[in-house]
Amino acid sequence: MATDYDAPRKNDDDTESIEALKERVPDKLSGAVDGDDADNLGGFELGGADLADLELDVVVLPPQADEFTCVECFIVKHRSLLAKESKLGPICRECAA
Repeated sequence: MATDYDAPRKNDDDTESIEALKERVPDKLSGAVDGDDADNLGGFELGGADLADLELDVVVLPPQADEFTCVECFIVKHRSLLAKESKLGPICRECAA
């Protein structure tokens, strides 16, 4: 059976007004946001230690002989996850699916 997606979707069951729907929903679920909290983004702090002065030493290795960089997701992966070679380059199994 073909469906006409351009046809109006109003059914006989859609007779309830928006005002009646608003009356059924409690005010605390209405989605209203307190304006004072929304404008005060500077007062938001995450818990935990202050890591601003901490320097991290990270060793970055180039891709190894048994690895490739997927041209779809740009993640370096092991050759066992190679799905195919396209004209643009290697594609991993996750991106090929």
